[in-house]
This record gives sequence, C-alpha cells and structure tokens, in this order.
Amino acid sequence: MRSLALLCLLAFAAPAHAATPEQHYLDLRDRYIAKFSKAKESDETFKQHDAALDELTGVLRGLVGPVTIKGLPAEGKSNADTLFKGDSGFGHLDGLGFASEGDKLQAVVTTTTLLKRWLREHREDGMPQEIDAAFKSDRFYYQAIQDSAFAKYAELPITKPTSASAAVAVLGVRGNGDLKGPPHEIDVVAIQGEKVFFLAATEAVKTAEIPACEKVWKQMMAKKVPQDSMAREDQAMDAYTKCFAREAPSQSWYAAAVKKAQSQLELLPLR
Repeated sequence: MRSLALLCLLAFAAPAHAATPEQHYLDLRDRYIAKFSKAKESDETFKQHDAALDELTGVLRGLVGPVTIKGLPAEGKSNADTLFKGDSGFGHLDGLGFASEGDKLQAVVTTTTLLKRWLREHREDGMPQEIDAAFKSDRFYYQAIQDSAFAKYAELPITKPTSASAAVAVLGVRGNGDLKGPPHEIDVVAIQGEKVFFLAATEAVKTAEIPACEKVWKQMMAKKVPQDSMAREDQAMDAYTKCFAREAPSQSWYAAAVKKAQSQLELLPLR
C-alpha cells in the first residue's frame, strides 16, 4: 500500500516538473547558441545554422499560434537573425517575425513568458525589467528588432482596445549613425492575453524640427565641461528628445502622427 501511495504521489507530481512549451523553446535555442558560437565557419555550419533557425521557427509557430497582421505575410519566421553569439543582430526578441518588402513594416509576435525572459537576459544592457517600463524605453525598441539603434522622441497617445491589457506607441528615429533629426518611425506594442505584438513602421509619418528644441541642442553642445565629446553629445541628445516630447503636441504634424499610430495599432488582431 505504501508503494502504491508513493507511485500515486509521483504521478501527480510529474506534470508540475514538465517543461513548459516556452522552456522547451529556450532550451533548444540555448543548445544551438552554444553549438554555433564555438563552431568553425563553413558551408556545412551555415547549412546547419539555417536548419536550426527553421526548427526554432516551427516551435515558435506552435507557441504563438496562427497570426494575421494586415499588410504582412501570413507565416512568420524566427525573429532571431543569428545563433552565433557575438554576431551583429544576436539577441533579438524571441518570437515570430514578419516583414513587408524592404522591411518598411515589421512585426514580432511572442508570449509574455518569452518577453519576461528576454528582458531578464538584457538586464545588464540597461533594459528595464518591468514590462510597462520596457515599453517606454528606447532600449526595448533598439534591441528587439534590426541591428540599428533607436532614439525615442515621444510617446503617442493611442486608445487601447478593450481586449488588450497594454498598448503603447512611440515616435522615433532608427539608424546606425546620427539619430538627431525629424522622427519618422512609429512603433506600437500591445498585449492581449498571453500574446505580445510589436509593430514597427519605418516611414510612418512626416514631422519637422522644433526650433525650441534646436536651441536646447545648441546650448547643450556649446557647454564646456570636462568630458569627452561623445558624453556631451549623449547629454545633448537626451535634453533634445525630452524637449521634443514636451513640445510635440503643439506641432502641426502631431495629430497626423497620433492618427497613424492608432491605425497601426488597428492592423493587429486585437479584437
């Protein structure tokens, strides 16, 4: 009887220790990262690497389920560009990635579990650990997709669908060089249930410089402080974008930017 009771207890306990679908994906991903990060480059290695990304894509499709986003392909692929640690593009947000021709419109669909794990993995990069804070940080939009930096210029007020628990839109500039200039990219992120949607439109809206903020920039750059020019420029950029966020609602193009952000949100299957 004692043995039978023990077997029953073990039978009930087993499911509690079973790996979740997300953990299965993460374990598989990490094994491949370990494999390819120490592999010698060769045609065969690259062939195996592509096959690994295809396998991860299949697992992600099972995790995320079918997704339909207006203007984007019906089937996504792994948002990870590379499994070679240290490569440009390594560490993008785990999820299914979708892109229009020329990458003018890109999306990533993932789960809240994978998002939280990804935030933890980027803690040392200065990534906020709370989801709400991450969605308001330029670091999230920089590291989630592409290989280029992102400067957030302003948050855009959008109406959250009743079915969504969160919805945020930001206006900014993405690029590999100077990030100062009229922002034209709108990124929207939303959560519905356990699904997380991220949609980036690179040429979403036309804006213009704000004279008051240009003045702030010039004043900051003219300061003579005992630090290197890069640090001074970072401080000037921070002051400039804060000014831009403060002044943007009074600009003639602002209403169009908010309308575009709302329409972008409506491309997502949130209803």
